[in-house]
Formats: sequence, C-alpha cells, structure tokens
Amino acid sequence: MIVDMPATSTQQLNRKLVELREQSGVLAQGRVLTFVVVTDDSTNTEEAIDEAIEASRAHPCRVIVLVRGAKKAAARLDAQIRVGGDAGASEVIVLRGYGPLSSAEACAGMTIPMLLPDAPVVAWWPGVAPSVPSADPVGKLASRRISDSAAEKNPQRALEQRTASYAAGDTDLAWTRLTLWRALLASALDQPPYDEITSAVVDGEPDSPSTDLLAGWLSARLSVPVKRTKVGAVGGMHSVRLVRRSGPIDLVRADGKVGTLTQPGQPQRLVTLARRPVRDCLAEELRRLDADETYESALAGLQEITRGRAPAGARR
Repeated sequence: MIVDMPATSTQQLNRKLVELREQSGVLAQGRVLTFVVVTDDSTNTEEAIDEAIEASRAHPCRVIVLVRGAKKAAARLDAQIRVGGDAGASEVIVLRGYGPLSSAEACAGMTIPMLLPDAPVVAWWPGVAPSVPSADPVGKLASRRISDSAAEKNPQRALEQRTASYAAGDTDLAWTRLTLWRALLASALDQPPYDEITSAVVDGEPDSPSTDLLAGWLSARLSVPVKRTKVGAVGGMHSVRLVRRSGPIDLVRADGKVGTLTQPGQPQRLVTLARRPVRDCLAEELRRLDADETYESALAGLQEITRGRAPAGARR
C-alpha cells in the first residue's frame, strides 16, 4: 500500500501512520531500528529506496527517506507512506522537502518526530555524504553512519575526508565490499607453511577506495611494507600479492567476477568475487551497531602505504 500526502506536515503524517496501523495491523513495535536514508531528488532516489527495502528484509525497521528537493522552491513537505508488500519487512516514510525544508537542519528536524522510541538509528548517504558525517545534523541522531566513497564524484578525496573526520560509528560501503577479499586472504594464511609475510602489493583501479582500504588494512594488521599500485583494465579491486619466503600468495580478479587464489603447495582455487550489491552491503552493516575498530585501523594504515608500479610478475 502506498499513501501519498502532498503539502503535509509531520503531525499529519504521524496521525496517518496511527490510522494505517489500526486499519491494517502493521505494528512498529516489531521494528529493531530506524534506518534513515538521505538523498537528493533524482532518478536514483527510487533505487536507493529499493536497496533500503531489500536490506530491511534481514533487519525489520522503519525506513525514513529524506529527499532534498529544489532549494529555491517555496517551502513545502510532500510525504509518502509505504506499508505491506510495497515496503518489504519495513514501513517506509518518504519525506520530500523543498526550499528551506531541504537543508540538513530541516531534514533532521523532520526526522525526529518519525523516529521509533528506544530504537537505534542508522543513517545512510547513497551519494554525496557530508564531509564530516558525525557532525551533520542527521548524523548526530545516528549511532551508525554509512557513506559510500565510491559513489562520490571524487572517490579519493572522499576517502581522505573519511580518514580525517573519522568518529566511532562511521563506516563506508567501499570497506564493506572487501569482506570476501579479507576472508579469503585470512583463510589462505591458515594454510601451511605458515611463513611470515614480508611485504604486500595491492593492485586496483586508480580511483578505487576499496583498493586503498585493503592496502591500509594489510598495513595495519601485518605491520609490513605495503605498496598500492594502479591498473586501469578492470573496475575496483584487481589483485593482492602477499610476499613470503616460501613463495607468494596471489589473489587475482582479472574479469571483475571470478578470482583465482594461488599459493605454494596448494592447488589453484577459483572463487566467486563479483562486486557485492548495495543491498547485501547494507544488510551486513545493519548487523552491527557498535564502532568498527577494524575499519578505523584500515583508515589509519593508509598513512603507511606506498604507491607506485607493481613489480614484475605481480600482475596477471
């Protein structure tokens, strides 16, 4: 069910929510958190709503979508309520603010009356995020703040901003996309001969923040020299080489979908390494509401990596 409420107020919206619960039996008490999505009014708005709804199937929640409309328009709030089959395992409230109601402060003000009582708040910026998410009016309401540096116009600058402004509760979907890569590398080190890693090379697209974060993670966890190199043939991550005395461990994703894991004394393995969809990354992030200390250490490790060309034989 979708209910449109043009030129409305948060008070009228709350009354309508109560009315819908009484009519359809939808209960907010079953929601485990409030998921706030902040986006501009564009063709990508519906896509962001769909991703949030899909993620909510694993974490029933109230989804509040703050759509920032034209700043020069007259002040107006258009709202929409989605429940039942149109909202997955959540109830979705879309708030489109125009004119003064499109500012960050107004968005936070409209959010507060819609929050579930005594439930944690998670904020997500699908596109351009504030330079300091924890200082943003909406970010201040959230215990968890999700941005995506890969979705910004300048991913490298966005990652630099995340590093400089990190606060407990911040995370980045560019980091979440690395979960499979990190798991495969960790499992490879559980195999004999258990030699110490002496250095590492991480190769990827020039503007891939995920490649940088993986290099930072290896630098922080292994305390060895890590070189970040650039390849333009594929999107995102391309390969990782862990150098050790008995021979290197190579994890290569040449086609952007299937990875090849090679290590001495072990048969070559083919592993699925396709880019994870946003909904899967969101579902993973919604599973934890505490500070991600590993992500914090990966950001700190960025200061220790070197950049340059990959040594001969490191690329495939």
